[in-house]
Amino acid sequence: MSEEALRLWDLRHQRIQMLHLSWLAFFISFVIWFAHAPLMIYIKESLALNDHQVKTLLLLNVALTIPARSLIGMFVDKFGPRVIYSLLLLIGGLLCFGFALAPNYETLAAFRFLLGFVGASFVVGIRLIAEWFPARQLGLAEGIYGGWGNFGAAVGALVLPLIASFFALPLGWRVAVALAGTIAIIYAWFFYRFARDTPAGATYFKPNRIGALEVSSRKDLVLYIATSSVLYLAIALLLWKLSAPPTPLLPLPVALAIGAGFLLLYALQVRKMFSVNQHLFAPVQTPPPVQYAFKQVTILSIAYLAAFGAELAVVSMLPLYFHDTFGWSPMLAAALASSFAFMNLIARPLGGWFSDKFGRKNVLTLVMVGITLGFLGFAHIEASWPMLAVIGLTVVASFFVQAGCGAVFACVPLIQRRLTGQFAGIAGAYGNVGGLVFLTMLALYGPSFFFVFIASTAALSLLAVQWYSEPKGHLIEVMPDGSIQLIAVE
Repeated sequence: MSEEALRLWDLRHQRIQMLHLSWLAFFISFVIWFAHAPLMIYIKESLALNDHQVKTLLLLNVALTIPARSLIGMFVDKFGPRVIYSLLLLIGGLLCFGFALAPNYETLAAFRFLLGFVGASFVVGIRLIAEWFPARQLGLAEGIYGGWGNFGAAVGALVLPLIASFFALPLGWRVAVALAGTIAIIYAWFFYRFARDTPAGATYFKPNRIGALEVSSRKDLVLYIATSSVLYLAIALLLWKLSAPPTPLLPLPVALAIGAGFLLLYALQVRKMFSVNQHLFAPVQTPPPVQYAFKQVTILSIAYLAAFGAELAVVSMLPLYFHDTFGWSPMLAAALASSFAFMNLIARPLGGWFSDKFGRKNVLTLVMVGITLGFLGFAHIEASWPMLAVIGLTVVASFFVQAGCGAVFACVPLIQRRLTGQFAGIAGAYGNVGGLVFLTMLALYGPSFFFVFIASTAALSLLAVQWYSEPKGHLIEVMPDGSIQLIAVE
């Protein structure tokens, strides 16, 4: 098959089969991960939840995904995408049944927290697509995977409330969530049966050691530790939010105990970072074949924080925001809010395709400008705005958000192939950090400040992107027999 065009419906080619298997797995993951958002109006009424409890559920939905994405990234690099994706879908489907059967707020919150683990599924497909597509097509292929997969949120927002409407209030949302879980379990078997980690005869490059990334210099090690620290600070923010009045989900002593556990985990991880990279302190430094610049990971993580963080937060709050601001019915508010997620279908692939064609740094710069301006526009929405104007702004802002996500992951697999899962895990976790921080700003200060804060974060990300280095030439990977393989990156 030519590398100049992707023939998406030519299923004779196994790489096209893998692309469709992958985006559909991610699509189902997103349906079950965000099943609560379009159904929140029904859930709130069914269990008599207050506004604080609703906001806490939104925060819980992105909480576990922060550490999970880094963890899953390591597992994918070590054990391969086929096994890990199948397990995630199976576990996510089972957790849906727990959420659907929850008799009270506490149980509901526990299963919503656990379902955040499903958000790590994105990382798996990033590595899988990188194994099957050359660099000239990689941005577009990753964009299709991420964009069409993320479209699951839009389909869920349209279909799940419709399913729920056929049943009485206490039952409808539960049936909708359980049905989504059933589909995930069935597809877990299907993916395991038909997916493959690499093309026939290709080498699946694995990290030399697991538990922490190998970096190329002492400076990179310091940056790696600093970049990882942000993830633990985000967890501390979450624990504070969950233990804060007026209706804390966690008693303060419990929150402090969990925080102490994460602090210990952080200390152990830093120790592991030094252990894996002890060669940096020896007279003989890292050999050239495994060198890379860790700043690339940090910059792309910051960009993804702004882009995907905005998507996570806005998709979670937009149906209720439209309902409260304009008085639209629950189904209308959910349907119109789905236009934000709907843009995933075309904007993520376009973000990746533009990166392939016009330069990755150029596209990253453009999308950050668009995100900044789009959310400054959102901050000025008023109840008097006509519906068409609201929808138009939603679509335009969403386009830049989704294209930004596609642009970031057109870059991530081009840093070092054998560590792609872990790079994707860090960048993906930063996206969840963004969602958590943005939703915290929403809970504390309301929608207007929330939108301005997202715009300000995108503006800072725009500055960071200017230090990104466009990939050139080839990646160098070491084969199991010690020979060198070159992988083109342009």
